[in-house]
Amino acid sequence: MNILVTGANGQLGNEMRLVSKSSKEDCYIFSDVVASDGTETTILDITKIDNIRSLVKERDIKCIVNCAAYTDVDKAESNVELCERLNADAPNNLAIAMKEVDGLLIHVSTDYVFGGAPYNTPCKEEQKGTPTGVYGKTKLHGEENIIASGVNHIILRTAWLYSEFGKNFVKTMLNLTATKPVLKVVFDQCGTPTYAGDLAELIYDVVERRKYEGKTGIYHFSNEGVCSWFDFTKMIAQFAGNDNCDIQPCHSDEFSSSVTRPAYSVLDKTKVKETFHVRIPYWTDSLKMCMANMEAVKKLTK
Repeated sequence: MNILVTGANGQLGNEMRLVSKSSKEDCYIFSDVVASDGTETTILDITKIDNIRSLVKERDIKCIVNCAAYTDVDKAESNVELCERLNADAPNNLAIAMKEVDGLLIHVSTDYVFGGAPYNTPCKEEQKGTPTGVYGKTKLHGEENIIASGVNHIILRTAWLYSEFGKNFVKTMLNLTATKPVLKVVFDQCGTPTYAGDLAELIYDVVERRKYEGKTGIYHFSNEGVCSWFDFTKMIAQFAGNDNCDIQPCHSDEFSSSVTRPAYSVLDKTKVKETFHVRIPYWTDSLKMCMANMEAVKKLTK
């Protein structure tokens, strides 16, 4: 089967490049709006449905894994139209293209579809979306468009994604805890960090083993456990040996932001574990693995 991975230059897309190398039967085609040095990238603008249709027909694509999105939560507030186009209209285009060939769309969504209600237990798939900002609203619109299209789909909501690739919270905190004597980090926002490599492994397993058959729907996936951004930072610094930074907890309102972030967006993963028979790593174990991979890459590039 020919599988198209969109947003291939991002964190999850790059992890998909890695895991797909072990495929013996399927052919993975990686696309983005620009090329990436050292990788084979098909140029594709997913906001243009005719371009998608042409590539689907040309390469006989039967499955699309959509890793593309507008993810800058703060800038989304002043870029509503672009955010809607990338997070809602583009997934709709992909859904239509796959529906026309009776294919499968695997779409990555976010915990930010929640946040407007005072949750204190892990969010389940069937809970009503209550996004607090443009990013979450447009991602929810994308989910709704996919479902309305009637395409065979799997929507995977994830949270606090990080990896060896691109810019992310782990890399930022590695730098700050190594260079700042004092650092304040919010402790009143709780969720679960997710290593993009683990999410890529799940997607790969579902596709390669054809576990998706008859399993259309929304699923939650993050690493196991719960923490605040403060706890996350403390663990990053501990694993890195950055002991000289005094990391202090603070409230969200001590930082100026154009959007209210979810105070509690822990995802209940019962459904994905029972449906696809997967064991999900604890967040600190995956963080340690990712940081070890980062260190290995650093040594190779010296």
